[in-house]
Formats: sequence, C-alpha cells, structure tokens
Amino acid sequence: MKGCKDDMQNLSKRDPFNGHSRPLDIVPSTEEKMVDRGQWGNKVEFVLSVAGEIIGLGNVWRFPYLCYKNGGGAFFIPYLIFLFACGIPVFLLETSLGQFTSEGGITSWRKICPLFEGLGYATQVIVALLNVYYIIVLAWAIFFLSNSFTWDLPWASCNNTWNTDSCVVFQRGNSSMDLHVNATSPVIEFWERRVLRISSGIHEIGSMNWDLVICLAIAWVMCYFCIWKGVKSTGKVVYFTATFPYAMLVILLIRGVTLPGASRGIYFYLYPDLQRLSDPQVWMDAGTQIFFSFAICLGCLTALGSYNKYNNNCYKDCFCLCFLNSGTSFIAGFAIFSILGFMSYEQNLDISEVAESGPGLAFIAYPRAVSMMPFSPLWACCFFIMIVFLGLDSQFVCVESLVTSMVDMYPSVFRRKNRRELFILAVAVMSFLIGLIMLTEGGMYVFQLFDYYAASGMCLLFVAFFETVCIAWVYGADRFYDNIEDMIGYRPGPIIKYCWLFLTPAICVGTFAFALIKYSPLKYNNEYLYPWWGNAIGWILALSSMLCIPVWMAVKLYFTPGTLRQRLILLTTPSIELPKTKQEQERLQVIFAAEGDILHQKSPPTKDGYFPVDEKESNC
Repeated sequence: MKGCKDDMQNLSKRDPFNGHSRPLDIVPSTEEKMVDRGQWGNKVEFVLSVAGEIIGLGNVWRFPYLCYKNGGGAFFIPYLIFLFACGIPVFLLETSLGQFTSEGGITSWRKICPLFEGLGYATQVIVALLNVYYIIVLAWAIFFLSNSFTWDLPWASCNNTWNTDSCVVFQRGNSSMDLHVNATSPVIEFWERRVLRISSGIHEIGSMNWDLVICLAIAWVMCYFCIWKGVKSTGKVVYFTATFPYAMLVILLIRGVTLPGASRGIYFYLYPDLQRLSDPQVWMDAGTQIFFSFAICLGCLTALGSYNKYNNNCYKDCFCLCFLNSGTSFIAGFAIFSILGFMSYEQNLDISEVAESGPGLAFIAYPRAVSMMPFSPLWACCFFIMIVFLGLDSQFVCVESLVTSMVDMYPSVFRRKNRRELFILAVAVMSFLIGLIMLTEGGMYVFQLFDYYAASGMCLLFVAFFETVCIAWVYGADRFYDNIEDMIGYRPGPIIKYCWLFLTPAICVGTFAFALIKYSPLKYNNEYLYPWWGNAIGWILALSSMLCIPVWMAVKLYFTPGTLRQRLILLTTPSIELPKTKQEQERLQVIFAAEGDILHQKSPPTKDGYFPVDEKESNC
C-alpha cells in the first residue's frame, strides 16, 4: 500500500493535461525554471537572418572576380549546375533538419542518427574557427572607415609618415608607375605599412597593432549585443543589418555605372569565353563558391531553422533565399566591375592589372578607385559601411549557431536566467583573445592560414558528402521527404531527393578529389612561400573538423554494447523524441485503440468510469 500511496502523490504533481512530470504552476518550486528556447517572431525575421548570414563579403569580393577570371558569362554554366545539384539540395536539407528537430547543429544529428553525431561536431569546429578569423575583416573595415572621415583620404597621397621613397601617386594620362622600377602606390603602402604593418613572414610575429585591437573590440561589442538575448534580439537587429547593405550597394551601383569607363569593366565581367569551360579549375571555383556563399556545412542554417514554427514552408523559403543570394552576387558584379572599369580607364591599364579578389579588392583596388572620384570620402564611407554590415550579420549568426548548439546540448545548464548571455560573453572574449595574434605584424600570415585551411572548400565538401549520405541512405530520403511533407503540407518534387541520393555526394567526392590532386602549398601574394611547419599547422586546422566524423563513428561503435549488427541498428535508429508525422500518429492511434478494446473486453468500467485492474497487473 505504501507503493500505491507514493504513486498517488506523484500523480498529483503531474500536469492533468498531458501526464508529464513537470511541476504545475500552482505548485511552488524551489528549483529555478528553465528559460524557453524561443522562436522567431515571424517569417520575416527568419528570412532576414538567413539572408544576412548567406549574403556576405563573398558576394561582393569573390563572385565578381571569379566570373571575370573564369570566362565571364560562361562561368554561369558551372555555377548554375552546382547551384541546383549541390547548393539548393544541401541548403534545404540543413534548414528543414533544424525545423523538424527544433535542435541546434549537434543535437539535431544526434536525434536523426546517433552514429553521425560527429557531423555536428565537425560543423561546430569549422564555425568556431570561422568566428575567430572572419571578424578580423570587420576590424580592418572599421579602421578604414575611421580614416575615411577626412577630406584628404590618407591612402590617396604619399605625404604620410608610413610612406617610403618608392611611393608614387598615379597621375591620369601617363603611366607614372613606370618612372620607378620599384614604385608602389600609396594605397598599397597604407594597407601594408599602416594597417597591417606586415612583417617579412609568419616566423616574425612582431608587436601588436593596437589601433586594430580597438577596432576588433568594437566589432565584438557590436556582435555581442546583436545576439545576447537570442532570437529576440537577433530577429530585430536583422531588419537593419540585412537590408542596409542593399541600400549601400544600390548607391554604389548607380555611382559606378555612371562613371567613365564603366562599360569597359562590365564587358570584361560578362564577356563569355566558352573555351574556359574545358579547364577543371573553373568547375572547382564554381563549386567552392556555392559552398562558401550559401553557408552550408557550418550548422548555421540548422540553428536558424530550429527557431521556425513546425509548419513553416521551409521548401519555398529555401528557393527564395538561394535565388536572392545568387542574384545579389550577380548585381554586385556590376557595382564592382564598373568601378574597376573606371580605374582602368583613368590609369590607361588593362582590366587584368586592376582586378583583385578578396581583401585585395576591398582594401586595395576599391580604395584606390574611390580616391580618384569627386567627393571621395563620401564614397569611401558608403563602401566601408557596406563591408562592415555585410560582415557583421554573417559573424553574429555564426556565433549564434555555435551558442545554440551548446545550449541545446546542455539545456539544464544554460537555459537559466542570464546564463546564456554569460556564455555568449565567454565565447566572444575567448574568440577575441585568440584573434589578437592576427593583429600582430605577422598576423596577416596567420589569417591566411585560417582562411586557406580552417574553412576551406575541402572541409565543407567532406562534411556535405556525409550529410547527404546520412539523410539519403541511412535515415532514408523517403522518410525525410515524409517529414518535410508533414511540415509544409505537400511533398516536394523528386529532383532534390535524387540529388541527395546520387548527384550531390558524387559531385562532392569528385570535387574533393580534384582539390587534393591540385593542392599546392599556401603562398601570400604569390610571393611568400610558407614554411613546412606553417602548412602543417594549416592541415591540423583542416583535419580538426574532418576527423570528428570518422573518430566519432569509431568511438561510438567501440563503446556501444552488443554485436556489430546490433550496434549498427542501435546507432542508426532515430530518436523517439522526434515529431511524429500524421501517418505515424494514425498508426499509433490504431494500435492503442486495439489495445483499449482488449482492455474493455476484460471487464466493464465501474460507475466512476474506471476500468478495474487485476491484482497481477498492479504494482500496488
């Protein structure tokens, strides 16, 4: 009877509506309640957050240059093939996975297939490394922006303390750079001698650049306050950070196409050279650009999707966001190459001599072009404000992804009052401190190591292959299609399913193999060759994420009890906590109804409506 009494006391504390053992609100609890996980306030917040993440610096400084370098308009052929064969399928996979499981980048894979939980750890290692070095670009942009609030831009003349005797200001109409064998432009000297204060190599780290340290601190403060309250603050901030760069881009586009020589740059940007399609490197560039610009294999899309309502139409969102991203890249090409065409016209140089990619475009080519325009400080401010906001929302969404994954792994620890904010602060401070090495005189060499290895195309391709294999072949493509159908109300077309099954993994393997075959040790500026130990550090950064997947599989198989077959069955069985589709719920109702009928047949109910239980079936 004591057991019956204890059971009755426990039952009295249960929620009468669902039977779960959570304290009722009317029952006082000494334990601090967990904070709700939260959801987006509306669809617009989700769309703008994803748009802010995927539309970043790569759209402005990488895609236009790749178009010009790889055959102009002909580059769109491999780009579109990779977009529909890899970009959109993996984008939908990650977004719908987060929405279906309502979990972050690690626990979502744990629930889908415990054997592939290492995928989650791999993505978070990549994003943790990305958080350290990506924000350095914002520090550079803030430094340039702070030096733009003056009528005479400091990179437009050679009359500064950091300039050398080799500095030559180009004058329109003659090639002044030929007057001097070792002549350098003032913008290059400003970049290398004032901003970076670059040393002779990675072996010479040198002293700290305290101006950039302040700029990096400002960038981290902005990033922290954008996400410190979770989706409540992120969802509101993106209304500005995701849309403002578009306003700046439109202003720069209008200014660019009205400059003399703009048509020359646009012609080189789009002129199709179909012969370039025979070069495998063109296809490699198209594939890696898709993976970089769509932010796939970073866990970010899974984290953002996890805050959606269960019935959100993630399928339609996926297509809209992917086309928005690619369209932005295409339009940005006009804004960038019209400016480069103007610079080519002013200097009477071929476009190939002024076209740059990456930091070279943002901090050398574009500032040089701006210095030639009337009201140059105004256009410099517009450009660097755009760079700051393009990078800011990509940065804070990556940090949010990492935080979401950790909070979902340990909800009882972090979903308490103010603990999430403190954890974000700890992540920001740690990332800031690690990033300080990139603000030294040898910091640029460290930055290039991270950029070349830590979040490289090989890492992303490796992760993408295992993601598609897990969903399509282990969990089941048809089963995942059932889950998507249950969420959005209709079944997506079969093309994406076949991409998951065959096309995407095959392309990932082929491109990954090609990247290994074509691998060459890292160089800075195509001049400085890194020492062997520098490249060894880079490979450690790359393998730190890729090895998470096979190592996790080996560890789980080793420590799970049972035969090998039993272990594989157990480790590939999805969690029972996953939402049930309508078909699964109907099947369960049929089973329970049948069991209920058997119980009713044993004995009729009492006058109070209870069914008597035999003494053998009772625990009392």
